[in-house]
Amino acid sequence: MGKMDVKEIEKILMKEVSAILASDIDEIGADIPLHDLGIDSLGFVEILVSIEKNFNLRLMESGLTQEDFQTINSLAERISREGV
Repeated sequence: MGKMDVKEIEKILMKEVSAILASDIDEIGADIPLHDLGIDSLGFVEILVSIEKNFNLRLMESGLTQEDFQTINSLAERISREGV
């Protein structure tokens, strides 16, 4: 499988966030701050686990920062830079 682009990563993340929030994926915008969507600290942990599972990215070694978790788009761009 080749390298995913940002939009493909966004789709996966949006699906995960909609599952965490038990909401329709159409209500999840890639540029809406995750806190505004209703993601709490437990939700962030679920996103982290999802990232490791879906993108085979070792989070402790990835250098992800708080800024990377502002929106789905910012997170997808950061994951894309990791070469997944």
